[in-house]
Amino acid sequence: MTETESIAYDVVVIGGGPVGENVADRTRAAGLTTALVESELLGGECSYWACMPSKALLRPVIAQADARRLPGLAQAVQGPLDAPAVLARRNYFAADWKDDGQVGWLEGTGAVLYRGQGRLAGPRTVTVTGSDGTVTTLTARHAVAVSTGTRAQLPDLPGLAEVRPWTSREATSAQAVPGRLIVVGGGVVATEMATAWQALGSRVTMLVRGKGLLNRMEPFAGELVAEALTEAGVDVRTGTSVESVSRENGTVVVVTSAGDRIEGDEILFATGRVPHTDDIGLETVGLEPGSWLDVDDSLRVTGTDWLYGVGDVNHRALLTHQGKYQARVAGAAIAARATGGTVAEEPWGAHAATADHDAVPQVVFTDPEAAAVGLSLAEAEQAGHRVRAVDVEFSSVAGAGLYGDGYKGRARMVVDLEDEILRGVTFVGPGVGELIHSATVAVAGQVPVSRLWHVVPSYPTLSEVWLRLLEAYRDN
Repeated sequence: MTETESIAYDVVVIGGGPVGENVADRTRAAGLTTALVESELLGGECSYWACMPSKALLRPVIAQADARRLPGLAQAVQGPLDAPAVLARRNYFAADWKDDGQVGWLEGTGAVLYRGQGRLAGPRTVTVTGSDGTVTTLTARHAVAVSTGTRAQLPDLPGLAEVRPWTSREATSAQAVPGRLIVVGGGVVATEMATAWQALGSRVTMLVRGKGLLNRMEPFAGELVAEALTEAGVDVRTGTSVESVSRENGTVVVVTSAGDRIEGDEILFATGRVPHTDDIGLETVGLEPGSWLDVDDSLRVTGTDWLYGVGDVNHRALLTHQGKYQARVAGAAIAARATGGTVAEEPWGAHAATADHDAVPQVVFTDPEAAAVGLSLAEAEQAGHRVRAVDVEFSSVAGAGLYGDGYKGRARMVVDLEDEILRGVTFVGPGVGELIHSATVAVAGQVPVSRLWHVVPSYPTLSEVWLRLLEAYRDN
């Protein structure tokens, strides 16, 4: 092992996914010298094993489903998807798992890339161990930002390693369609991958330990998605856990809590995420390896004045877009503190990630899509707000019928009865992912219901659901 002398930067970022890239971009834009450390591909999970490849897999599935709702087009798209073409397009959007383009972008910002395993080695100090064993020591004059994200959590089942299970990485990067796929879990990864691989030709069985799907959203979201998956041919089994799993002559064999024996060619465990902080030297700064990082709203780790935890590692909102938002806030806060400027940490200030608490949007790219922002009814009530939920069916909206025959969907807004602002909004239905930003503006902007009456939706679009929601609130 060869060790080099220490190199000083204003900021050192550990983790080069979208979050780390955005921290580096913001600190460089503020004139701070910045080093970014990445052990795998620059661009991280989202670019190669999550957001981009998964949505590339799902887009043809959703497009075909939409086409099948339209007379005059439906007959032309009744055949199966061209799986090799779909996978090839997915490969393109994953850049064939090469990061040349992202490296070029980073170089354009002026940040310096170090490839290797980054570890804290005391306050403001990071070591980078390269693939050849060379150790480079970096020191940070002002801040170190940890943006190492999460990894898939696998259950403690005997013999699981020998089964070679899929995690989200294998599910989004597989180069062939399995004949039979067992999906364990009922959250976003499970529902999206069940949607994609069923449409590509797999016979999919979902094993869901809970009562339903998408349990972090309004109950009707999971109900409508489960109904559609079942209609598509997915065998959805709720209240079912895996007791044992093995691979016999190449076949995966699962025994469930109900005593059923299920066989498949591959098995995907989509059962949660854990922080990727077990091997980054947290113990050298008094923190617990493998733990989530507790941060304030400027993303600074509690008890420090130099360490930041940005993105999934802080467990505030495990979503790429929210992590990038945090990165913009953290980058600005680091720059303000480094230059002796004013730090605006008040709610909705320039250096406070307030939206993490009140206005987190998410889209689940199933068919139908499920999209939500803010608090569900149950969450709002648990938080002590006096609220009322207003529900409407999309069948009351002319644009839904034009979108496709048999359009099925539902919308809910959760209204705070004290301030008459929206605490949360949920849409479920084909194409609703493009509606959620309007809801995010309303929730984050705390737009009063009285003002929303003057936000006129264009006719005939899906956005008219806003008018139906406001009418239902007024009339009841």
